[in-house]
Amino acid sequence: MAKAATAAGIATGQCLCGKVTFEIDVPARWAWHDHSAASRRAHGAAYATYIGSWKKRFRITSGKTALTRFEDKATKTTRSFCSQCGTPIAYERPRGPHMVNIPRALFRERTGRQPLYHIAIEELQEWAYTGEPLVPLKGFPGVVWQRSKKKKRAGGEDPFELGREEM
Repeated sequence: MAKAATAAGIATGQCLCGKVTFEIDVPARWAWHDHSAASRRAHGAAYATYIGSWKKRFRITSGKTALTRFEDKATKTTRSFCSQCGTPIAYERPRGPHMVNIPRALFRERTGRQPLYHIAIEELQEWAYTGEPLVPLKGFPGVVWQRSKKKKRAGGEDPFELGREEM
């Protein structure tokens, strides 16, 4: 089905439990990584990656009655979630009244846009992975880790070098 949908110019997606399914016409309008506190909290992740689509090109194909909405009065934004599994489905903002933003991870196919943009990058968390080299963790297949960086001593001197010179 994924190849047929892509050939027809459609990207499909669903929530974790499968109750809510949707589709957009591709290509999507744009894609980006959102580092804002609101998106971090809504997704429970370091950042959220969204696909932006025109509302007229976005369709809920099943489970519309399972959607629940949260309206943030302060920001005038609206987030829709699956009421059964809690998966975030859509994010709407007043400055884009004809747009809907959908988490990229929910799509099965390519959406026609790569997330090249970063929103609220100044809110990037110091604990978020930013591409540092990773190595396999011995004894734990499929787990990789970032080796800790060795700290340099104040003054840059090795305290043991002095002792060797005196010998």
